[in-house]
Amino acid sequence: MITVLIVDDQPLQRFGFRILLESNPDTEVIGEAGNGTEAVRQAVALRPDVVLMDVRMPGMDGIEATRRIIADGGRSHILILTTFDLDEYVHAALRAGASGFLLKDAYPEELLAGIRAVAAGDAVIAPALTRRLLDTFADRFGDGSAGGRPATDPRLGTLTDREREILLAIGRGWTNREIAERLVLSESTVKTHVGRVLAKIGARDRVQAVIFAYDLGLTRPHQPG
Repeated sequence: MITVLIVDDQPLQRFGFRILLESNPDTEVIGEAGNGTEAVRQAVALRPDVVLMDVRMPGMDGIEATRRIIADGGRSHILILTTFDLDEYVHAALRAGASGFLLKDAYPEELLAGIRAVAAGDAVIAPALTRRLLDTFADRFGDGSAGGRPATDPRLGTLTDREREILLAIGRGWTNREIAERLVLSESTVKTHVGRVLAKIGARDRVQAVIFAYDLGLTRPHQPG
């Protein structure tokens, strides 16, 4: 059973999400919040598996609420729900620790699949879409180190040569299958490497790994694959 906290300032929107989730056998709504402050309080108290987080809310918005929930160190994963495909706040929410985002007009089965994926520790955004999103907002993620040279970070030193290759591939938006084909590895081996990379750099999922690679200048927008 996946426990869910619904956060949205619109009561009717929360009601719709609750009806959907309570009609599903593997999800359970354990709380609702109408603003970011209440979301943080309930997330800390209830420890849901997944927080469905609206972005624009009065008072504390979903970005700051996400940042505080993640900083608390709990096990909750944040799934951002936004109205627009490339909402100007989505990139900030991902930087704050969200595991992905979906549109509010997504089909019910898409939302449920997204919740399951996030609960399992995966990113909701497919790698190709992640790359497109970050390319669009690349100028807002910083430009890495001066001169386009990769910045130094002690976490890079913990990676083997193969794991660095995997990190670069993740940063370029490659799927596990594409990584396997290009590096001549089995998909199961790639999955193992990806898991180790995420653990070593402290990334919750592939979205955070892509951001890590962009921040250090390891990969840039529209870099050839």
